Amino acid sequence: MPMPWFLLSLALGRSPVVLSLERLEGLQDAARCSPGLSCHLWDGDVVCLPGSIVSAPGPVLVPTSLQTELVRRCYQETDCDLCVRVAVHLAVHASLQAQVVLSFQAYPTARCVLLEVQVPAALVQPGQSVGSVVFDCFEAALGTEVQIWSYTQPRYQKELNLTRQLPALPWLSVTADGDNVHLVLDVSEEQSFGLSLYWNQVQGPVKPWWHRNLTGPQTIPLNQTDIVPCLCVQVWPLEPDSVRTSICPFTEDPRAHRNLWRAARLQLLPPRGWRLDAPCSLHAQATLCWQAPGRGPCQPLVPPLPRENVTVNMALEFPLLKGHPNLCVQQVSSWEKLQLQECLWADSLGPLKDDMLLVEARGPQDNRSFCALEPSGCTPLLSRASTRAARLGEQLLQDLHSGQCLQLWDDDLGALWACPMDKYIHQRWVLVWLACLLFAAALFLLFLLKKDHVKTAARGRAALLLYSADDAGFERLVGALASALCQVPLRVAVDLWSRRELSAQGPLAWFHAQRRRTVQEGGLVVLIFSPGAVALCREWLQDAGPAPGAHGPHDAFAASLSCVLPDFLQGRAPGRYVGAYFDGLLHADAVPALFRAVPVFPLPSQLPAFLGSLQGPRGPRPGRLGERAEQVARALQPALDSCLRPPGTAGMGRGMGPEAGDRT
Repeated sequence: MPMPWFLLSLALGRSPVVLSLERLEGLQDAARCSPGLSCHLWDGDVVCLPGSIVSAPGPVLVPTSLQTELVRRCYQETDCDLCVRVAVHLAVHASLQAQVVLSFQAYPTARCVLLEVQVPAALVQPGQSVGSVVFDCFEAALGTEVQIWSYTQPRYQKELNLTRQLPALPWLSVTADGDNVHLVLDVSEEQSFGLSLYWNQVQGPVKPWWHRNLTGPQTIPLNQTDIVPCLCVQVWPLEPDSVRTSICPFTEDPRAHRNLWRAARLQLLPPRGWRLDAPCSLHAQATLCWQAPGRGPCQPLVPPLPRENVTVNMALEFPLLKGHPNLCVQQVSSWEKLQLQECLWADSLGPLKDDMLLVEARGPQDNRSFCALEPSGCTPLLSRASTRAARLGEQLLQDLHSGQCLQLWDDDLGALWACPMDKYIHQRWVLVWLACLLFAAALFLLFLLKKDHVKTAARGRAALLLYSADDAGFERLVGALASALCQVPLRVAVDLWSRRELSAQGPLAWFHAQRRRTVQEGGLVVLIFSPGAVALCREWLQDAGPAPGAHGPHDAFAASLSCVLPDFLQGRAPGRYVGAYFDGLLHADAVPALFRAVPVFPLPSQLPAFLGSLQGPRGPRPGRLGERAEQVARALQPALDSCLRPPGTAGMGRGMGPEAGDRT
């Protein structure tokens, strides 16, 4: 019987995989036969040339049917591609004799492999199946249509064909509307999957910082400041041995690159080392410059020290002998734009000094020259220029030769010296200037004290409002109350008006500063109770604090409970705190008993008493107080009615995005 041959060809693209499939290890293709047959896979791909149909000289092995199966080919633990396994069922036809070819094709590329299969004479039954051969495997793209042909070579019969539509898997996209960025996952409602956000750094392993198990289609908000070029998303089904899909959608996003530079930090590593800390790699160079006192530009060192390519999160060395507070590091991006500047020695060596930087240039035959780095350039010391360095040129050279200057850098071409300038200030004017400054400072202090006294009297007593942001309607209600109290007048502090400080300082630090200022000025902290606030209080009282990250980045109420509760537990609350809640939104019995140690007022029903407590003993007469209470009630009523009105649609919770989840 002639030796049969099989040829497989496949044309498929690549696509992320999110399936639970059989796992194949390694890069090599393979072929196996059913019992009784022998087969061999030829090395390398071959050219697919079907040819025309010819007559068979006798019985030959021919393909009778085709089957396919999706598997995974994995190169590393989590690096896998989708593959198509092809099974060819074989039979001997009495009227045909040929070699057999399989052709497997799909747009846009093609691959052909050649298999050799032999059938023992004992298995030859004309017209009946003699077994099958299985080929592993062709890499494929999800969602594409694959066409498979099987024919003999030479071709003795019309080829078999099989068309298969590979499954389309859940897809992940990113949408942006202004500063609002969302991850959109289109999956079936019953599918459960894991989602992880991580920084794909060049150095070191993957570092996930947010993970959650989810079900069904999801729209997940992202914090705009968390978007950096190396932020990647990984998705996988919650099934054993499932493949993980990863995409990094912000690689070319200009906002992501701006955020990366804002997040980058320079750190001094004594004695002369430094490191650039950043979540992603940066294409930038570092150079040293000299920052003179004042707000002028940082001047590049002359002669310029060589720029150094930056490797983030790795210690680097300065080519210096000594550090100096006026020496700064500049990070220059790949498009020659200054992105970051830090004077790293300012913390350890003190503020900027009024030192003169001398540049020594060395020529042949020990010929040396000196110039001083000034805003106008490098001024020769023994010149007739009208600059400070030129006027003091001889004295600076004497200081240099007498060892009073600090050598910062040295090589065969020159050196850098920092010479102090303090002694050249005219001493006889020091006391006069000091007396003038003290007199001016005293006058300014008296002016500030008088202005502050007048301002305090005009604006009234201080009040710090603390509340839980249950929803947007409740925030508007609190904002209406705060605005109305400012007209009483009271000096009101509320986190709604301090978003920038909250973002910069954090809720806890912001609350500490506001509480200290309010108490020192004799004001009151107002605890506004709502269902959300009551739940947070009970959570603290029962579990000694909420889980980290359970509340939003601006939730001053949740952050403040760690300081508020000790005041109540230790009896320091009376005289510093009052409570309030809104009629119809909370029942009086819902306020925890611990907080009833101070007056708790329902609003607007007890507005006069509430305003009287806030304004203290120096408040207005009762008639005037009643008028102000009516004004506040009128300002509150529209926002309160909006909160009491049944909502038209179900509101979202406190957020399901990364800011509400756990960061690992």
